[in-house]
Amino acid sequence: MSSLPIVFINLSKDVERRERMTSQLAQMGLMASRLPAVWWTDLTEAEQKRYFCAPHSHGRYHKPLSNGEKGCYCSHLKAWQQLMDSDAHAMAVFEDDVRLLPELPQALEAIAALPVDGSWDMIKLYGREHEKIANRGPLVAGMLELISYRRVPSFAAGYVISRAGAQKMLKTRMPFDRPVDVDIRFWFENGLHVFGVHPSVIALDDTSEVSSIWAQQEAPAGLAQRLRKFKMKLELTWGNSLAKAPHVSEILKP
Repeated sequence: MSSLPIVFINLSKDVERRERMTSQLAQMGLMASRLPAVWWTDLTEAEQKRYFCAPHSHGRYHKPLSNGEKGCYCSHLKAWQQLMDSDAHAMAVFEDDVRLLPELPQALEAIAALPVDGSWDMIKLYGREHEKIANRGPLVAGMLELISYRRVPSFAAGYVISRAGAQKMLKTRMPFDRPVDVDIRFWFENGLHVFGVHPSVIALDDTSEVSSIWAQQEAPAGLAQRLRKFKMKLELTWGNSLAKAPHVSEILKP
């Protein structure tokens, strides 16, 4: 059983996903609570304006955000606020389209034991098989490493966020104008110290290919959109090159 509070984000209509997540967590002996996901069009106009900055969106992101992407971001904001409203020093957050791997409980216990001194803000539980690693150190001896990234990967499928990290995101990302995983990749904008567990302790489930976020049919990208995407990639590359990636030695102190 993890000493960290655990939430999983789930739309009310996605009963099958909810049951699958509940079953997986129970089999691992992990106590978790369901965080009702936000359906964007259920929000009032005033709430939508508080969360989403439409005028900036097309300048900082290469295409308009879908309602699913907006609702997804709001759901993560709710999770971060829930952490801030609690006494916990960190929280594990999962989306409901993940498969939990056997090493997850040990990873969560190791993360729960890390110092609470602002040296880390977020630890991603899912990443690419061949990750671009800046530096590394042992998290669970002989099994898992804590890593720092040369380029933070996409996906917000599962992570642990500290109170300091939640505070940074709530303070600097409301209203948001990009998808949540893209904002995390731009960690250098708000000094978010992002680390990861390697190898991953969760995987994307087959249901991730049928997402409520991407239910809308996308129009083919035009020249202007492709240029905006190229500009955003340059900004990401430039920002990463100028910023100094955090080092795991700041956390894994002798």
